[in-house]
Parts: sequence; C-alpha cells; structure tokens
Amino acid sequence: MSNNQLSRRRFLKRAGGAAAVGAALGTPTVVPSRVLAAAGKPGANERLTIGHIGVGGMGTGHLNDMVGRMRRGEVNVAAICDVDDRRLEAASKLAGPQADVYRDYRYVITRKDIDAVVISTPDHWHGVQTVHAAECGKHVYVEKPACCTIEEGKAMIAAAQKNKVAVQVGSQGRSTADAYYAYRYLVNGNIGKVHTVECWHYASPADNNPVPDSDPPPHLDWDLWLGPLRWRPFNQRYLHGVFRWLMESGGGQIRDRGAHVMSCAKYFMEADAAGPVTIEATGTVPIKGLWDSAIDMKVVYTFKNPDWVLIWHQPGKPVPMENGKMHGYGAVYYGDKGQLVVWGGDGGTWTESKARDWQPPPGAKEVYRSPGHKEDWFQGIRTGKPTIMNIEAGVGVANLCILGNLSLILGRKLHWDQAKQEIVGDDQAQRLMSTPQRWPYCL
Repeated sequence: MSNNQLSRRRFLKRAGGAAAVGAALGTPTVVPSRVLAAAGKPGANERLTIGHIGVGGMGTGHLNDMVGRMRRGEVNVAAICDVDDRRLEAASKLAGPQADVYRDYRYVITRKDIDAVVISTPDHWHGVQTVHAAECGKHVYVEKPACCTIEEGKAMIAAAQKNKVAVQVGSQGRSTADAYYAYRYLVNGNIGKVHTVECWHYASPADNNPVPDSDPPPHLDWDLWLGPLRWRPFNQRYLHGVFRWLMESGGGQIRDRGAHVMSCAKYFMEADAAGPVTIEATGTVPIKGLWDSAIDMKVVYTFKNPDWVLIWHQPGKPVPMENGKMHGYGAVYYGDKGQLVVWGGDGGTWTESKARDWQPPPGAKEVYRSPGHKEDWFQGIRTGKPTIMNIEAGVGVANLCILGNLSLILGRKLHWDQAKQEIVGDDQAQRLMSTPQRWPYCL
C-alpha cells in the first residue's frame, strides 16, 4: 500500500493528515481508466469506480445511494474523504472495507483507478475541487451551488470543457417527474407567454447568541476545512451545516435553496444560456455575530430577448399546495393567460395537477425526461451528452445567487453582460467577482 493511502484498519487507529500532492494537480499524464478498458478495469461502458469527497449531510446521502448501486453491481466505491474523522469513520463503515479513506481530497483525484468523484463539501470548496478533479480527468457530481464567485464558475466551465469530463451539479429538481410535467406544460403555452416568475422562501437565521473562538476539536482538520478561505480561528458558528449563513462560505438562503428554485425557473424558461441584464436587491444584513448573509431580501432579475422578470422573495408569500399543506419555498409562473405553481425545486418538487394531468395534443413540443439525476450523469459520462444540470447551467444559476448578494452588499443595481460573463460599469463590483484563495487550495 502506498504511503498516501490509509487502510480502514489504520484509519480507525488514527486518521492521518496528508501532504500536498503539488504538481499532480496539473494535467494528468496517464490515460484515465474511464477511457480504455484494461485487464481487470472497466471501460467506458462498464462499472464506474467512484470516489466520495465530503461525506457529511448530503454526502452521506450520496454515499448511501452509491453503496446501494455498488451492491447491484452498477459502480464501485473505492475511496471516501472528509476532514472530520468522526464523519469519515461512520462513512468508512457504510462504504465497506474496499473503500480507502483519506482526509485530503487530492489523493482521491490523482488515483488512476477512479473514474469519477462525488463532491459534497461546503460551498467554498466546490470550485477548487471541481477544477482539480477535471484536470485529473475525473467526471464530477458536485453539490450546489456550483461556485461562490463568478471567476470560480468560469474556471469550472473551462476545466470541464478542456478535459472533456461530464459534470452534474446537484440541483436535482430538474430530474423529478413533476419538473418534467411543469416544463412540458409551460413550453406548450398553456399559460401563455410567461412574463414573471416569483420565488418565495423563508428568511435566513441570525447569530443572536455568538460564542467565542476556540481551539478546533481534535477530530477536525481545521486547515483543510478552511481550504481556499482566508485563515481565521475556529468557531462553532462556522460548521457543520451553519457555514451556509456566512457569505464567503455559504451565501445564505438564496445561494442554498435559491440554487434549486431558480434552477427550475431557468430550465422551464429555457434560459440556461441567458443571463439577466440588471440585478437589484434590497434586504437586511445582520449586525451581530459571525453570520453575515441576508436575513430577508428581495432580488429582481430583469431578462431581455425574451423579456421576463425573475423575483426572489425571502421571505415571500407561500402558496398552499393542493392538499392544503404549506411548503417553505417554491415559485409561481405568471403568463398572459394564466399561472402555474411549482413547489420545492430540489429532490422534493411538485406542480399543480393541471400540469400533471395535461395530455399533449398532436404536434405538442416534447421535452427531455430525466431518468434520474445520477442516471442522467452516468449517461453523460458514457455518451458525452450534456447532463441536465451541466456545469454551464449550474454556474449560470450560481451567478444569479452571487449577483443578488453583491447587489445587496453594495446597495445598488448591477448590470450584467452575459456574453462576457462580467459586471459592467462598476469597478468596485467587478473586483468582487473573485476573491483571493489560500495556497495551495487554490485554482
């Protein structure tokens, strides 16, 4: 066994840290196993070998799903990685003894036998790890939001295209049955031309009871958790899960659920290649504690050619579901002949029965029906077909979330050039399209 791997037995005794791989993060010099079938190794049409990076929260769910697929002979789970030893130990027991364990993701992406990785780390890691994985020839399933800055998104798109890897962003709402029904209903003009999409979501929490900085717990590699972020002392209010309420690592509700709800909106409006021309946000930013994402906010995105408006309300006015229950987030699509409600937007997505029950007449426009979010990703890996939530689409949605936050922080309307992928006419805002990243965890 090479010294950069930890056997399950060795891990349970000590979860060792990893040294930097350094130059191995450049363009790989080996032919990835996904391309050529060698003796004992699968080719493009056989079982994929998967590595998991980040195995807490959604990462546990993804790992559990892949373990089920492994038992059915669909994939092989060969590696798991996390900076928290407690999570890593639990994941090791779930994955089984064939899966090597690591703290440092770089050992996973440079393994020659691994075809693809599932990245479920905190948001501030998505861009760097996706780029590095693509540069090592790995296909990527990365949780949403795709990126935390506009420049990260550009780098992700460039890396995926250059290395010809299939990337699926984890806004799985597009792959649900009701998303298919809603999309089909809307594009066939059943409510006329859609001019406004209003999203609603409940407010973000505030850190009203701040706690002092402290030493990190012994089971956590704090340096690796921070990764590309600036160095700062450990504080309980940074993790786990609550990183979402920090602007630099999470971005609040708009960059969390907004990446789901607005993903569906751009998909249904056939606007994946489009961007808003203006973005204007108002809201309330906390003045106490470490959490600095907006508690409440409203963002208006104006699109042109075709003309329509996307509005993010946090909180907004929920629309009761047809069974009378309330749902915390969703969107109403307003057309010149009617309206349609879509509740949720993630793995739980529902639409009105009129869309589900609609029978397309002869000549109606058909739309793609996803076989499932991971199945669609596997299809993209094997055929080269763009995935339903490919990196270009994922970055486009993340940009909406990023621009909304920037407009709120700056207190003014922003103007966006979709073709150039940049803010125009505002030097200060342009400087915020990227942030410095800490070496060696950088693009």
